Amino acid sequence: MSSGDRPTIRAAGGVVGRDDGDGPEIVLIHRERYDDWCLPKGKLDDGESFSDAAVREVAEETGLRCRLGPELPEVRYEVSGRPKVVRFWAMEAVGGELGPEDLEEVDEVRWVPLDEALTLVSYDADRQVISAWTATLS
Repeated sequence: MSSGDRPTIRAAGGVVGRDDGDGPEIVLIHRERYDDWCLPKGKLDDGESFSDAAVREVAEETGLRCRLGPELPEVRYEVSGRPKVVRFWAMEAVGGELGPEDLEEVDEVRWVPLDEALTLVSYDADRQVISAWTATLS
């Protein structure tokens, strides 16, 4: 069976950013299972929109309630031979406390300065999304 015959995995997430006066920072998560640093994201629930999933997943993985900003470029890749699409939004934290709600998936969450984030993330796709987010900072 080719990847074209298998349903696409749909996921959403966000770049949660702020500027504390020392320059922009974003939230990154660490997943122990994969030993990686990445942007918060996750799969859509049945009947859920991409934007609703982005807000929910970011809250679950970071502990932050966020407001959606501009949509960022989507990312496409394959997972175990299945196509996956992840849509991202720029986000602003409006409440909550930094710390994962789901400790089975995420073992660390932190604010990271933008330049450090670009080197810390494990995937080029995340770097591309972060770079697109920087274009929204004017």
